[in-house]
Amino acid sequence: MASWVIGAIYASGYLGIVALMFIENVFPPIPSELIMPLAGYMSAQGQLIFAVIVLAGAAGSVLGALPLYWLGKKIGAERLKIFADRHGRWLTVSREELEQAERWFARYGPAAVLLCRLVPGIRSLISVPAGIYGMARAKFLLYTAAGAAVWTALLAYLGYLLGSKFEQVGRYLDPVSWIVFALVLVWYVSRMVRHKSSRRSWPGQKAKAKS
Repeated sequence: MASWVIGAIYASGYLGIVALMFIENVFPPIPSELIMPLAGYMSAQGQLIFAVIVLAGAAGSVLGALPLYWLGKKIGAERLKIFADRHGRWLTVSREELEQAERWFARYGPAAVLLCRLVPGIRSLISVPAGIYGMARAKFLLYTAAGAAVWTALLAYLGYLLGSKFEQVGRYLDPVSWIVFALVLVWYVSRMVRHKSSRRSWPGQKAKAKS
């Protein structure tokens, strides 16, 4: 998979980074922890400009955050949770994760949008309560861009520092990345199965059935 990511970036350049980071934020089949270090490595080889790959990665993250922000703003908290109960297995989003993101936002306010860009698991989901609670779009974009820029810069710099040693790591990285992808796929399927089971036992469903 590492070679596929490098090939995609090599073929599409900075737009490829934007697209990959957008996909990673909406549905994470390829983690940013793989995309940005590989882009940083390509920068160390003189194929890309470091500052531009950071901007491209941040831009993709911001664009990927907007659909979730829009969902929160238009649909609202309870309807979104009901949607997660019914269809969240396809997006690997549960009611509990949405509520966790809400708690983060309620506790830290708009700063949570910035801080959570560095927290795996709710890095994208924090956009939902930002929309639900009516955070101004300009402020949301500013905080999201700042957090995304820090995250992408750190990952890209890691790849840049490895430099020539990245080729040695690459011999192991590609097969390992496919193993990680397989594990993510297994996790995704298990999430769907568990989500289906939990939906059957959800109190709201029982109450509806009794009525």
